[in-house]
Amino acid sequence: MSMIRGATARSDADGQRLRYRHPAETRRSAPDAVRPARGEALAQSDESRNRAAIEADHALMQEVAAGDRGAFARLMAIEAPRLTRFAAATLTDLAEAEEVVQEALVRLWQQAEAWQPNARLATWLHQVAYRLCIDRLRRRRPQIDIDGLDDTLEDDAPRADQEMIRADDVRRVRAALARLPDRQRIAIVLSHFQELPQAEAASVMAIGEHAYESLLARARRRVRQIIEQEEAAEGEAFEKGARG
Repeated sequence: MSMIRGATARSDADGQRLRYRHPAETRRSAPDAVRPARGEALAQSDESRNRAAIEADHALMQEVAAGDRGAFARLMAIEAPRLTRFAAATLTDLAEAEEVVQEALVRLWQQAEAWQPNARLATWLHQVAYRLCIDRLRRRRPQIDIDGLDDTLEDDAPRADQEMIRADDVRRVRAALARLPDRQRIAIVLSHFQELPQAEAASVMAIGEHAYESLLARARRRVRQIIEQEEAAEGEAFEKGARG
């Protein structure tokens, strides 16, 4: 009995009772202690990568500010294709999208000397392109032509949200996106087509992260609703045809 009692509890020098801890308890508790440290390490890693990217952008912009056309050509090669995809998905018009990208890059060239390394270059360009797209959308009639949408978006562009779509629904999703209000469509494009982090996407749209998250959630729900309605209508039409 004394051996069992000694295994479960003992007295320290001050006479306080200390509970015996089985080694398995220690093993179970270890991951809980490790998780916060691991999360902090990941956050620091992301922050380091973002800071390194900002520094690289700043170095490139210093060359552009000095009038280095070769540096500007490298910048265009990196940023123009992605920016064009964003503008094309937003405007559903490739020609207009190319005009927007050209204007955004011209503004960057003109303001190169005043560039401040406060954010990613890609984020700044998306902000400019976003405002230019909104201006064009406001000048349009309410109806948006979606005929050219297939030509402006890559077939694998929606791959970032596989829960929202299936591979064979790409065209259906594109049509659904074109029916969304402008801001909802842009929120989806920034997140799933451009794959911007939430903070950067919110910055592009000049809203808070919480507001962007809510906007994106509403847009996703609306896309699902549109697709489900179309599928139901197609099912009813098929049944009528089969009965006829």
